[in-house]
Amino acid sequence: MSTTSLLVIAILILATLGYFLASKRAISTAGGDRRKLHSLPVYYGSNAAMFTAIPALGVLLIWLLAQPMLVERNVLSTIPDKLITEGSSIGLVMSDVRRVADGLEVVVSTGTLSQNETLKLDTEQTDIRALLAGVGAAVGSDVLPEMLEVAQNYRAQTKMGQLWMVLSIAPLALIGFALSVLAAKPTFRARNTVERGILALLVLAASLAILTTICIVFSMLFESINFFKLHPWTDFFFGGSWAPNFRGDSDLSILPLLWGTIYISIIALIVAVPVGLFAAIYLSEYAGPRVRAFAKPLLEILAGIPTIVYGLFALVTVGPALVRVFGRGEEGLLGVEWMSGATAVLTAGLVMGIMLIPFVSSLSDDIINAVPQSLRDGSLGLGATPSETIRQVVLPAALPGIVGAVLLAASRAIGETMIVVLGAGAIAKFSANPLEAMTTITTRIVSQLTGDTDFASPETLVAFALGLTLFVLTLGLNVIALYIVRKYREQYD
Repeated sequence: MSTTSLLVIAILILATLGYFLASKRAISTAGGDRRKLHSLPVYYGSNAAMFTAIPALGVLLIWLLAQPMLVERNVLSTIPDKLITEGSSIGLVMSDVRRVADGLEVVVSTGTLSQNETLKLDTEQTDIRALLAGVGAAVGSDVLPEMLEVAQNYRAQTKMGQLWMVLSIAPLALIGFALSVLAAKPTFRARNTVERGILALLVLAASLAILTTICIVFSMLFESINFFKLHPWTDFFFGGSWAPNFRGDSDLSILPLLWGTIYISIIALIVAVPVGLFAAIYLSEYAGPRVRAFAKPLLEILAGIPTIVYGLFALVTVGPALVRVFGRGEEGLLGVEWMSGATAVLTAGLVMGIMLIPFVSSLSDDIINAVPQSLRDGSLGLGATPSETIRQVVLPAALPGIVGAVLLAASRAIGETMIVVLGAGAIAKFSANPLEAMTTITTRIVSQLTGDTDFASPETLVAFALGLTLFVLTLGLNVIALYIVRKYREQYD
């Protein structure tokens, strides 16, 4: 078990002990009469557990995030130029250093080495290589002595950081434990303290969501700036082709990718919106309680299916079915050969539309049910039929919410990856033929970041520019959807 796991377990045990000791101490200092306590005993125990665990675990989390960055920064200064100039970049060298350090850790943790062998592990690189080969550590076919020295330094600094982590966090937990248990007296306002602490945790949880979004945006923004320093922005936004080749003369235009993304999303919405909307109308206006209780959860099961399963369905079932209809020349059902392979825009669009049906139906169903019953009763009382009431009263009243649901589904379609990877192909081009293979922004992001890459070339950094553009696009759709819903919803309250 790792040092971090043991430390967390020790903190939790100490917090549990503090809970019971503080509760008993509060009762004992009140002479056994709970009426003399300002708060219930559970609040005194919760206060002790909170001040024992939360500060220590908070510092531990910050330490775990900061230590690897600090250690890598220190180790980077010790890497010889020889390791970088021999066909590798600084990022890949650090990856090798971490793998070799893990291999050294494997050798040490086997428990089969004697004291002399352990000394050799720290002094003789050739013996280290032999020991690593003996335990099957995955450190590559040829480990240079300089690499082993850097890996030993990395491992030593990591161990030292873990030691200081324990020496810093354990006393913090003990101090919180002692002070909170000693404070458990009848006059102590434990309930107020605990409620303020819970309020602070709630505020922190709400802030983390916002901070996470901000961090994601800035991380993509900074890397996008680095990309535009290496590649002209005019080619990215206004170029006509996408052809990365990692040789410095790449065409990296987003327009072919954006066209494929929008094209597939439009086909998906053409499939999902009518089916989802009609299903919502039936479930909310026509279906009885038994049918609704059965059909609605069954329809929403589609939302829980992993997207990789949809992708396999597109590749194995939908694509070949479309080929049998539109392909194979005279053997096809239509006698034409419009489709040469199973991967096509139509394949991905149809399957993605099936995936989006529960998004549209569930949101539209909730919105239609939110229309006041008085509007329906008034329409029926004036002599309108149920179908006329739905067309002329219910749907116009729910239209802003339905439009918002469609836009949210569009955002989901634009950000889809696995269905497009398996169903649409990987060709970036402009074409209006839905039976041809194309690709999308998300697919190219995956492709550019696959494998051992170093964020120093335009062909790699372009993934961040693509991601930032996709983020702005989906954010704009979500903002428009929320604006429409909030602007027109009050008209029918």
